[in-house]
Amino acid sequence: MNAFEYVNPSNLQDVPQLLSQKRDRKSVVMAGGIDLLGELKDNLITPDRLVNIKALDLRYIRHSKEGVRMGATTTLSDLVSDEEIVKTYTALAEAAESVASLQIRNVGTIGGNLCQRPRCWYFRGEEFHCLKKGGHKCFAVDGENKYHAVMGGGPCHIVHPSDTAPALIALHATIKIHGPNGERTVPAADFFLLPMENLYQETVVHSNEVVTEIFIPKPKAGTKSTYLKFKEKGSMDFALAAAAVALRVEGGVCKDVQVVLGGVAPKPWQADASALVGQVVTEERVVAFANTVLKDAAPLRDNAFKVTLSKTMIKRGVLALV
Repeated sequence: MNAFEYVNPSNLQDVPQLLSQKRDRKSVVMAGGIDLLGELKDNLITPDRLVNIKALDLRYIRHSKEGVRMGATTTLSDLVSDEEIVKTYTALAEAAESVASLQIRNVGTIGGNLCQRPRCWYFRGEEFHCLKKGGHKCFAVDGENKYHAVMGGGPCHIVHPSDTAPALIALHATIKIHGPNGERTVPAADFFLLPMENLYQETVVHSNEVVTEIFIPKPKAGTKSTYLKFKEKGSMDFALAAAAVALRVEGGVCKDVQVVLGGVAPKPWQADASALVGQVVTEERVVAFANTVLKDAAPLRDNAFKVTLSKTMIKRGVLALV
């Protein structure tokens, strides 16, 4: 590991300049540091400067009649222990609680969870010069691809590792980003990128920008939400398949539904659930909807099981909220 400078800015306005990349100098953000430490150990990055944003006033949860605002360094444990988030924004609380271990949730931040890099073993492995590292091949295509994408893949077949991301999209969240030109706000659904859009980035955050806040509007009365996650191990594992669902039913009829899949695509995969709106939600209709969502799946040699898992996650998630 190379020597690096460690900076603790006291003012958010100083961060973009500290993160500005020069030809011979690379700077990166540090919040909880969970994924950053992994990147350093895997030699994915060799920064000259770490910009620690934990000293900034970005750890908060503020409820209002409009919704809830969360600072980017709010920990996952903060979300899980907030009674109003558990009650009103249930999918987010469940997603946050599904992440890793209690010790990691006590340190890991909501901003970091959204911006973490892929866990593909070819991307993380030093011996593989894959597409995302400037190489000429996605080794997952012909290699060990059990954990890779079945939707939206190509030319790279990573899956996005965040659990909170699908929940935030299902709840219509927006994400505030601070950069050299001030602040900009992006819908969570537009925050993530497919490899065909940008092979080297998974989000729209530029190298001299930092996520500062997440806002979720208060759901309409009667809206329920949940996050279901299937993982290989009983604890401390990433999703093989997951589904965030937000549903509003009035008089037995579906008025609004959002379904976002995790663990199956290079970004959280938002399904078109309009076919369920205006319908009585029955198991038969939900199964038909799930089949439609996955009809264009393109599994690799070893991961076709994710298609079946995803259909099951959709079915269980929607029916649990009826």
